[in-house]
Amino acid sequence: MLPEPFANLRRLRRTPALRAMTCETHLTPEQLILPLFVGGGPTRRTPLPALPGVDLLCGEDIPRAAQGAWDTGLKSVLLFGVLGPDRKDPRGTCSTDPTNPVCQAIERIRQQQPGMVVIADLCLCEYTSHGHCGILQGGQIDNAQTLAVLAEAAVNLARAGADMIAPSGVMDGTVRTLRQALDAAGFGDVALMPYSAKFASGFYGPFKEASQSTPAESLHCTHQIAVGNQREALRKIWVDVEEGADLVIVKPALTALDILALARERNCPVPLVGYDVSGFYRPLVETYGMGTSRCDALMMELLTCMCRAGAQMIITYHARQAAGLLR
Repeated sequence: MLPEPFANLRRLRRTPALRAMTCETHLTPEQLILPLFVGGGPTRRTPLPALPGVDLLCGEDIPRAAQGAWDTGLKSVLLFGVLGPDRKDPRGTCSTDPTNPVCQAIERIRQQQPGMVVIADLCLCEYTSHGHCGILQGGQIDNAQTLAVLAEAAVNLARAGADMIAPSGVMDGTVRTLRQALDAAGFGDVALMPYSAKFASGFYGPFKEASQSTPAESLHCTHQIAVGNQREALRKIWVDVEEGADLVIVKPALTALDILALARERNCPVPLVGYDVSGFYRPLVETYGMGTSRCDALMMELLTCMCRAGAQMIITYHARQAAGLLR
């Protein structure tokens, strides 16, 4: 008499070829978006202590870095501007200056590698002397005044040649305001990728240090989502989609896998992008060492989990290393 059958799941795990053939989640270099920190001035590459292995790029080192990323299989970069204190003021007016570091970087990359998808982060924290994400009025962020400056800044970035703009300050009405401004200025083809489900997380510290945009007293909890609010995060995604978002970002992705999974399950009509934030990147690299087998294995596990949860693209400081392993 034959024994009762049981599920032998190990049959399909027996060899590397079988495991590869039955893999459910596939990560490719094209899914990864590489953040670049860009500054003004002559060509130079300055290590950023807050983010080991990441540099502040200036001058011709910017298009060189973009070309190097392209050569490893990466097709998109996300630009963050780093300004000296002399170029910052309370209203972030440098955001609308066509000679600001981000605009110059866009133009340089476009000349070097026209096929690269160039995404410009947009938030006034990069440009304000107080480091907040918007214009202050009576000690609070003024949503309406901030939107007016962001609209002008978005057109400025589009004029420089950005393919996509990623508003990260999460002011109410940002997507609708930017879409209207871009369309009116003749930039209807420039896409919007807002940080829709952006939580008021403590894992952004290394980025704030690297970008020199840490406010003396944070107001982030007034415009970012409380960590425990799942329904609000999903509502914000759908609000931004209705306002015209072409893609939406979930940040930090690793602690918001439920948001990615639920948004996918509920058929979010636009691509979902996970942000592998600095607060997870830095401890991993410092603990295990950049390029070590242990660091590589954990990095790929984390990125795969974000993809498995629902992220179709991932913004990550690991992008170069991951692309090298995936090729």
